Amino acid sequence: MVDYPTYIKLYRSGELKNRVKRAYELLKKCTICPRRCGVNRLKGERGVCKSGFELVVSSFHCHFGEEPPISGYRGSGTIFFTHCNLGCVFCQNYPISHLGNGNRVSQKRLAEMMLALQDKGCHNINLVTPTHFVPQILSSLSLAIENGLNIPLVYNCGGYERVETLKLLRGIVDIYMPDIKYGGMEEAKKYSSAPDYFKIAKEAVKEMYRQVGNLRINKEGIAQKGLLVRHLVLPNGLARSRKVLTFLAKEISPYVYVSIMSQYFPAYRAREFKELNRRITPEEYEEVLSVADELGLKRGWRQEYET
Repeated sequence: MVDYPTYIKLYRSGELKNRVKRAYELLKKCTICPRRCGVNRLKGERGVCKSGFELVVSSFHCHFGEEPPISGYRGSGTIFFTHCNLGCVFCQNYPISHLGNGNRVSQKRLAEMMLALQDKGCHNINLVTPTHFVPQILSSLSLAIENGLNIPLVYNCGGYERVETLKLLRGIVDIYMPDIKYGGMEEAKKYSSAPDYFKIAKEAVKEMYRQVGNLRINKEGIAQKGLLVRHLVLPNGLARSRKVLTFLAKEISPYVYVSIMSQYFPAYRAREFKELNRRITPEEYEEVLSVADELGLKRGWRQEYET
């Protein structure tokens, strides 16, 4: 029987402290994410993600809109970080990710947020778009553990991750919840300024799976550890969903949990692109579900088509 969360063991052994130090080294010439901007964020310089040294948080609250084993019956303790290392033109959270709406907070304050969410009864701490703040989050986590944090940590990201950074999170993150947005290079370049997105995301998800395996859910229906992949269906097949789902079934596991999402709408700059300027049709969504069935992907969540 595995004890959760395992980050407590790393804290007690002193390994978490070592991870924090190693993570901060990556900020000197920033290589936290695949962009590898090389800016000195310790001195406040900013790269593609527009983040300097200080943490910026948009909001934190008990969230009941995640997948059932994440939100559960007491909510997911969600912390939304400001900015992002992707540039998605259809981002539904663009006021946070693109416009930078949020407040600077100290590592101590972030630790207090984690503890407050735990005190409210949340099943987990859900870090949304955490990639560019990994060192600061690890530092805050250490403070939170010192003061009694003991619920699972969810890493809720866009899938554009450096394997080297993910390795620093081994034994710290309990549940990885990445998007895989695209299976094609052209679309990733055009809509997220990341032509290498699928290549990078595949290696990242492989590393996540190596660390945590398939999603484990307890008797109460609450996720404890593992991988949950999200895939948003785009109009006109622009997500190249078959390639994404084939990768998951053949190279990760036929038992991987996949959340196939139907809620796309043309947010932010999507209306500038004719092919993105509409919601998906029921037929488009059903086609992706059929591909999942064909590939034997039976675990996960499917939505009622939203009109």
